[in-house]
Amino acid sequence: MHDFSPFELLSGRHDLGLVLLADHAMNRLPERYGRLGLPEDAFARHIAYDIGIEALTRRLSARLEVPAVLSCFSRLLIDPNRGEDDPTLIMKISDGAIIPGNHPISADEWNHRIETFHRPYHQAVSRTIAAVAEASGKAPLVLSLHSFTPAWKGIARPWHAAVLWDSDHRAVEPLLRHLRAPGDITVGDNEPYDGALKGDTLYSHCMMTGTPHALLEVRQDLIGDEAGVAAWADRLAPIFEELNADPALHRYEVHASRAGPYPAV
Repeated sequence: MHDFSPFELLSGRHDLGLVLLADHAMNRLPERYGRLGLPEDAFARHIAYDIGIEALTRRLSARLEVPAVLSCFSRLLIDPNRGEDDPTLIMKISDGAIIPGNHPISADEWNHRIETFHRPYHQAVSRTIAAVAEASGKAPLVLSLHSFTPAWKGIARPWHAAVLWDSDHRAVEPLLRHLRAPGDITVGDNEPYDGALKGDTLYSHCMMTGTPHALLEVRQDLIGDEAGVAAWADRLAPIFEELNADPALHRYEVHASRAGPYPAV
């Protein structure tokens, strides 16, 4: 276990004021967990990780010269994009797949996964955001990258990408505008998911602190190979640069969450 890091930091210029996050970048598990009782092919599916996001985040981080934080463990082990008290933090069933290694699970094992994987990842996110704020002298812009399946329960999803958000629209409106400007893709606005989720990564690190942010989802079949990743990096890099150049996206401004009141700190 000692040689399994729960996160990876990609280096970049902290003074530029931009942070990239990839909560579901990888499908890895520490050796002690085997495959959680699942067949090997389960780890090639979206239930294990966000397909294409590790490669896209690496490419964007290098191109923009900005830091990124990647989770290194599969969300089948524990989901870093959930609060510690979320009942779906460790899933027993995911998209029809029963996960034997997660049920039954003892309270000790539940807490061990939080302390060993989930919490260190979030501590790395906190440290990176704080370091960028200190180096840049302003609120960082935080962009979280995810991917979604091209179909759900047999129904095709028409969106090529989507922007998810809670109630802080500052980075969302320009991101949607830039993505839609070429007219060649369909972009969802809080579709196919709603961005208001109490305790998730952006709720905890950005909504509660007033840090400008947005979550971008890209459809997995569009970034499932090197050519797709390269094309989307070419599409997104200039958009991210333009957003990051906007002074309005580097100010702290707390917005009430649609997910409910913030917990006392």
